[in-house]
Amino acid sequence: MTEALISIHNLSKTYRRGNQPVPVLLGIDLQIAQGDYVSLMGPSGSGKSTLLNLIAGIDKPSGGTLLIGGVDIAALEEDELAAWRAGNVGFVFQFYNLMPVLDAFENVELPLLLTHLSKAERREHVEMALAMVGLPDRMDHRPNELSGGQQQRVAIARALVTDPTLIVADEPTGDLDRKSADDVLDLLDRLNRELGKTIVMVTHDPRCAARARTRIHLEKGVLLSRGAEH
Repeated sequence: MTEALISIHNLSKTYRRGNQPVPVLLGIDLQIAQGDYVSLMGPSGSGKSTLLNLIAGIDKPSGGTLLIGGVDIAALEEDELAAWRAGNVGFVFQFYNLMPVLDAFENVELPLLLTHLSKAERREHVEMALAMVGLPDRMDHRPNELSGGQQQRVAIARALVTDPTLIVADEPTGDLDRKSADDVLDLLDRLNRELGKTIVMVTHDPRCAARARTRIHLEKGVLLSRGAEH
């Protein structure tokens, strides 16, 4: 795990509130290796979710460089960026973001509808992803028929189904009870250790952060520390 997947140099992000600039990230320098499992921690307003959104290509930086797999994603046009996200990033959110009118199979299939896979190939990918998260018998259940932990596992299957290089997770256990949270963390750990997925996770929970290989702490837009890999 030596080659950098994510290379960040002097990264900054400033929003505007009316005519007033609001700096959120200030000169971030960071390298994240291929296959690492990183937790981003910090108090509310520290910039951790902003940094995650920049890494995921959801937002663009105000300055500095951000290379992922050698690609300068800040330089991509919107349609190029959307295609890059679809092929390279899997998203896991705190509140699952599942479509309530679709069953688990259909929710997981959604990212594949943007690909050139046939219907049979999509079915194979979806069934494999749901089996990987332990829900092969729940594929015809809608979100309201699933527990919170099961919904988050469906969301992880959706993130996995395109076989992305990078998984970004924003407070993935924030809406779960302790047992369900531990199950989700065990699953993320397996994806990292067995499949080599690079994971970048925002969390406020020290127990959750401790499961990552590398811990990064932000405060007021500045990178304060980086914990040793374990």
